[in-house]
Amino acid sequence: MKLIACIKQVPDTTEVKVDPKTHTLIRDGVPSILNPYDQFAIEECVRIRDQIGDCSVSVLTMGPPQARSALMRCLALGADEAILISDKAFAGSDTWATAYTLSLAIKKIGFFDIVFCGQQAIDGDTAQVGPELAQQLGIPQVTYVEKIEIDNKNKLTINKQTEDGYQILEAKLPLLLTLLPPTSFQPEHPPMSSILKAKRKPFNIWDVETLGGDKSRFGLDGSFTQVIKTYTPPKRGECELIEDNPKEAAKKLSKILCKNEALTKR
Repeated sequence: MKLIACIKQVPDTTEVKVDPKTHTLIRDGVPSILNPYDQFAIEECVRIRDQIGDCSVSVLTMGPPQARSALMRCLALGADEAILISDKAFAGSDTWATAYTLSLAIKKIGFFDIVFCGQQAIDGDTAQVGPELAQQLGIPQVTYVEKIEIDNKNKLTINKQTEDGYQILEAKLPLLLTLLPPTSFQPEHPPMSSILKAKRKPFNIWDVETLGGDKSRFGLDGSFTQVIKTYTPPKRGECELIEDNPKEAAKKLSKILCKNEALTKR
């Protein structure tokens, strides 16, 4: 069986700043991390591989050269090989151009059974790349997946989150899954032995010439959408902290609300 995980390196959102003049993200000096949704996906890949045996896990990402560190973390978490899709021609890709590029890489890998994606990336929160990738590959998809079980006949049982609870689905291969970590999920921290072992695993870098495909569908040229401006929300007004027992705190809050209501009516 062949499992493929698509991941993304994202800025640590607690450190992101926006240039007030250009309205773009300031990435210089900002630490980057493996997208948390994608870490859940890669850990599920490894768990399934270890469960069924005779299986391999490939992890790939599209990004600049520094995205190598996110792939190395995935190798340390247990992936068998990594592929970095990196070329200036891919710069400025929206979700559709990204999905097209990833689909070419997956087709180049060849045979596969399941493609795993995180539900969304914390820097964009679009949740579009996974479904668009399934469309490009021409395979079924299941989104908002929290739990996966597979039997010896390669039939999947999937727990899908919904607004009203869970759907329990059965699926045949091949297909694409986008994973949403349960609240109980605790990201694994690979030991030093796994980090050292990761350095000896296969690592490939593919550029635009390696992928082939229609070059007009890469990067900005192949994007249907473009980011016009990024900005931080305006600061909220000052707040007042009321520290007292519930009964007295409620009285104080009531007086404050009545006072503010009277001021707004003037």
